[in-house]
Amino acid sequence: MANHKSSLKRIRQEERRKLHNRYYAKSARTVIKKLRSTTDKAEATALYPFIVKKVDKLAKVNIIHKNKANNLKSKLALYINRLG
Repeated sequence: MANHKSSLKRIRQEERRKLHNRYYAKSARTVIKKLRSTTDKAEATALYPFIVKKVDKLAKVNIIHKNKANNLKSKLALYINRLG
């Protein structure tokens, strides 16, 4: 267990941040699954900008790595283009 007040505070802050980050990462994964499960190109195209915004925001605040964000966006764009 921590002995300093500052380290106790740091532990509390990290726990709050962990829950916050987990929530936003999970919500992004849910939306990505929703896009991948759709078979309608118009619906997927309409959903794509929202997902890109969400993924970019996660990468900006280091919840996910920027390369992972780019890979996700690329794969989703390929998926949308393959829909017919």
